[in-house]
Amino acid sequence: MKPLFTLFLALVTVSTFAQKDFQGKATFMSKSTIDLDNFSRNGQMSEARKKQIGERMKSMLEKTFILTFDKTSSIYKEDAKLEAPGAGGGFRFGGLSGGGTKYKNTKDLIALESTEFFGKNFLISDAMERPEWELGSETKKIGEYVCYKATLTKDVNPLDFSNFRRGNDEDNKKDEKVDEAPKQIVITAWYTPQIPVSNGPGEYWGLPGLILEINEGRTTILCTEIVLNPGEKEAIEVPTKGKEITREEYTKTITEKMKEMRENFSRRGRNGGGRGRF
Repeated sequence: MKPLFTLFLALVTVSTFAQKDFQGKATFMSKSTIDLDNFSRNGQMSEARKKQIGERMKSMLEKTFILTFDKTSSIYKEDAKLEAPGAGGGFRFGGLSGGGTKYKNTKDLIALESTEFFGKNFLISDAMERPEWELGSETKKIGEYVCYKATLTKDVNPLDFSNFRRGNDEDNKKDEKVDEAPKQIVITAWYTPQIPVSNGPGEYWGLPGLILEINEGRTTILCTEIVLNPGEKEAIEVPTKGKEITREEYTKTITEKMKEMRENFSRRGRNGGGRGRF
């Protein structure tokens, strides 16, 4: 009976992904940690203070995202239904955990992100080159799916707040040797060939199966639920809202804005730091 049951499952799988209007929906939980000592001027913070700040930052560091995908394209966005009003305070942690909508088309190599920063909308375009994953033989189960390990080395996202060091502050340049941040990071992914879709959360794709887990520095993104061919399908549309800008230009714009905010904060304290303009 077991071989017949295995054959039945294989036929069901082939039938599922052969459908012309195939679509899937995956829920991901994103959790980040941050070294609070890097935000204190003397490099030290009491455990009580860390706990207090950690609780206040929890809504920024723990997010739920939905990946809606078909055979070649996807939309990845935060599940706003689960976010309390005002949660996050306008700041986001990490490139995988940012706000807005991320669109990928793995066939036409199109990657766009529609996002907002301080009241201004941006439509960011990314160079979508096939990632150079190193495939491994290690396996583990995530839910009912057998997943395989893959690793990728990439440059650190300069806008990832969880990687910020005191050396990034103009007032602490004397500590650059101690606080120098790594320039590259090794990403670990777990993908399942049981869902033969070359896609995944955030910017990640390019493996022979859907990516169900990503470990990126201090951020872990884990799939908690998958629904194949849901009753109500969602249109996967190319985002068009926002000022068109490249990823490089966007990073430069936001970096300059954050530098301005730090300088204003240093000069005026909590009552300073006006928004300024882009």
